[in-house]
Amino acid sequence: MEDFKEGQQVQVVIGSFSKLGITVLVDEVCEGMLYANEVYQRVEEGQRLKGYVKKVREDGKLDISLQPIGFRNSITKFQVQILTALKAHNGFLPITDKSEPDTIKYELGMSKKAFKNAIGGLYKNKVITLEENGIKLLEHIQE
Repeated sequence: MEDFKEGQQVQVVIGSFSKLGITVLVDEVCEGMLYANEVYQRVEEGQRLKGYVKKVREDGKLDISLQPIGFRNSITKFQVQILTALKAHNGFLPITDKSEPDTIKYELGMSKKAFKNAIGGLYKNKVITLEENGIKLLEHIQE
């Protein structure tokens, strides 16, 4: 069996869905888990995607992420924070790129620059829309 390392890029095939998450086949050799609260895109059974080893568990199974792991990907971390906040607030946050830096820091725990970079990526990837009075999670992502 192949030895996997945390952060390693792998190929995953989407398997079955459960309340906990999605079972995936990793590099066609072992099973892994994509946790439902960490999947921010539509995926379908049988779909092949690039994934990353988040954790190698003691039982030999793998926790997988669709986002790269590590410091270089801090924008991804901030995107996840924003998505988590959006989901907790029914898909809408009354914060924009015009909001005060202190408001962004208090509400989301990040700098205004990090917020703007993160929402730029989410907008580009068609995950959110930018409204006049805040940011809105697109309907198909909320499922």
